[in-house]
Amino acid sequence: MAEAGDADAQSYLGIMYESGEGVPVSYSNAKKWHKKAAEQGHPQSQFFLAIMYEEGKGGPVNLNKAIKWYIKAAEQGHEGTLLLLADLCYRTNNIRCP
Repeated sequence: MAEAGDADAQSYLGIMYESGEGVPVSYSNAKKWHKKAAEQGHPQSQFFLAIMYEEGKGGPVNLNKAIKWYIKAAEQGHEGTLLLLADLCYRTNNIRCP
């Protein structure tokens, strides 16, 4: 289902790879699947992808991409996103923050 483009399945695979649920932990695979789902508008994956960019899981830290994905998740009403976005903006003094 994930390979066929199902965003819910892609998001779930991202969670599985991030947590090691039934598969070996792989942040790069987690990021890949969350990105696929996030690009389709899946708010939970947008949120998790933002965290991965902020923490450098599955690749280098990229705070601009973290902010971008936090904003996308927040626009869809994902709970907890605004708090993490505000915290990141405060800590980094980032002028791109809303």
